[in-house]
Amino acid sequence: MNQQNKLSKFGIPLLIAVSIVLGMYIQKQSENKKERSYHAKGMANNKIDAVLNYIDQEYVDTVNISEIIENTIPQILDDLDPHSIYIPAMDYDAMNEPLEGNFDGIGVQFNIQNDTVTVIKTILGGPSEKVGIKDGDRIVSVNDSLIAGIGITNDSVMKLLRGKKGTKVNVGIFRRGESDLVYFTITRDKIPLYSIDVSYMIDDKTGYIKLSKFARTTYKEFQQAVVKLKALGMKQLVFDLRGNSGGYMDAAINIADEFLENSKLIVYTEGKARPRSDYFASHRSSCIDLGLVILIDDWSASASEIVAGAIQDNDRGLIVGRRSFGKGLVQEPVMFNDGSSLRLTIARYYTPAGRSIQKPYDEGQEAYYHDIQNRFVNGEFQEKDSIHQADSLKYYTSSGRVVFGGGGIMPDVFIPVDTTGVSDYLMKIRRKGLEYLFSFEYTDKNRQKLSQFKNVELLTGYLNKQNILDEFVSFAAKKGIKKDTEELELSGKIIEVEIKAFIARNIFDNEGFYPVIQEIDKTLLEGIRLLESNNEIINTIK
Repeated sequence: MNQQNKLSKFGIPLLIAVSIVLGMYIQKQSENKKERSYHAKGMANNKIDAVLNYIDQEYVDTVNISEIIENTIPQILDDLDPHSIYIPAMDYDAMNEPLEGNFDGIGVQFNIQNDTVTVIKTILGGPSEKVGIKDGDRIVSVNDSLIAGIGITNDSVMKLLRGKKGTKVNVGIFRRGESDLVYFTITRDKIPLYSIDVSYMIDDKTGYIKLSKFARTTYKEFQQAVVKLKALGMKQLVFDLRGNSGGYMDAAINIADEFLENSKLIVYTEGKARPRSDYFASHRSSCIDLGLVILIDDWSASASEIVAGAIQDNDRGLIVGRRSFGKGLVQEPVMFNDGSSLRLTIARYYTPAGRSIQKPYDEGQEAYYHDIQNRFVNGEFQEKDSIHQADSLKYYTSSGRVVFGGGGIMPDVFIPVDTTGVSDYLMKIRRKGLEYLFSFEYTDKNRQKLSQFKNVELLTGYLNKQNILDEFVSFAAKKGIKKDTEELELSGKIIEVEIKAFIARNIFDNEGFYPVIQEIDKTLLEGIRLLESNNEIINTIK
């Protein structure tokens, strides 16, 4: 969260304020012992209020007490744990929006290319698509104000295009093939924010669902995806939680419920003021008959770890990838009258085997968030043996397999970071974003042809016949990255597949990107292989 909690020039941290007040009392001790005693007694009853009142009444300069309070609350919470946070009123909507499942806007995905706002995709059925905005359109003006060629930022664009439902915004569009600008009036509306990035069939029996967060609409989205994939013949599922940092706990519980038999423990929570609460599987079990692999990585956290832990501890499926983040704390939101909010940690959650997977945070927040970097430095991204876990954190699944608590979910099948095909040439073009830029320009120049294909299979069939890699190498050379034949031998396939995936995304959104990129996704490919090896899954679990 982007907390604006730096002190103003008049703001002073609570502890410093207390020190100043005490210093004043020491100086006045010989002058008025009776007054000193009275104030000290008042401070003992509610020291924070007393300090703030004293500053407000007696401080040498005029200060903004509300601002001091706003700046002090985050400091108090920082000393508790990394996930107890204060959300100022001005940040509340932006913080909550991703988990609420919608926002008010015009319904376009955009990027800024060559200092011009370019529509990458219009949201199907959204306000922009309804009035005739098309993929590839350039937004040149908003409400008669020029926004092209002025160095506009993404944040500024969003402020211009977003607004309350029902309000209108006028945009001027440059469109290929049109000699003049085309003008549209768009009525803003609710725009859905989906938590499922994509769901599709990998083959005739293997489904794939990529979940990016656990939001208010997630469970409903998941149910719809399962119904769709089952209708297409799904018998087994790869459930991708990589990069999913969590969200609402009830969404995680409901999804885990779909995979488990009735009365199986999913998770339990417990805190100093919160008695143990157990959450059990009910009669849902719509996915009970599916073979299951769950993909996780270093950024799979919180609600993702609840699902992965429930599946692992109940021996319901295989967890594949790398050790998850390790967030096992539960926050409760509290709203204040001014629109600000506090999310306070009120409990820990435990997997069915009794594991708390919360990693340590006693060395402070900086060390806590540098943990992932330390894992990389210590070799954990490459070697499972680099992870050392204490016997005191050993637990057992329902079938007796050993699992560990205290720092994330360890996968059943470890997949190291894939460095195959990485070269200096690849890193140079990635640092400059050349794959994405080339893919956009290629799509833009060939949009009419590419848009004729009805599905991603037909599109990739066409792209496979083009000299995509050669065209890109020439493009990169013009951008200052010279051709390196030896390194292209090493990285050529990765570059070509990534470019095709970006082009497919420009035409079919995520339904185009993921089926193409899976060709070089080794974690996903291993998950598919494990599902095909039913005996191996059974043996691994047992």
